[in-house]
Amino acid sequence: MQSTGSVWQVFGTRKCPETRKAQRFFKERGVRIQEVELTERGMSPGELKSVAAQSGWAALLDRSGERFLARGLAHSLLSDKDIERLLLEDPRLLVTPVVRCGKRSSIGFQPELWQTWLKG
Repeated sequence: MQSTGSVWQVFGTRKCPETRKAQRFFKERGVRIQEVELTERGMSPGELKSVAAQSGWAALLDRSGERFLARGLAHSLLSDKDIERLLLEDPRLLVTPVVRCGKRSSIGFQPELWQTWLKG
């Protein structure tokens, strides 16, 4: 049930349960995905900007994650440029999974949204 000729990408980490659930969601529906392991490779600046254009920079930053807290960022006032710089430096600060298909993207586990994409 591949909805478009676009490549489906799932950005996350092997240790992230939400990422594994997203990968399973697509595999159960016969959708081939490109799995991008954020511990090995981050999003390109263009990919990151494309996702941020839809959701906003603040939504991309995992403020409750261990890496964010360990870096002492909990009380920082971060501008969009600061968040962009942080995410390019350390992609493990992203909320995961990030799912991209063509110009569409989502942050976090959102099976209802992905189902609409598959039907569309």
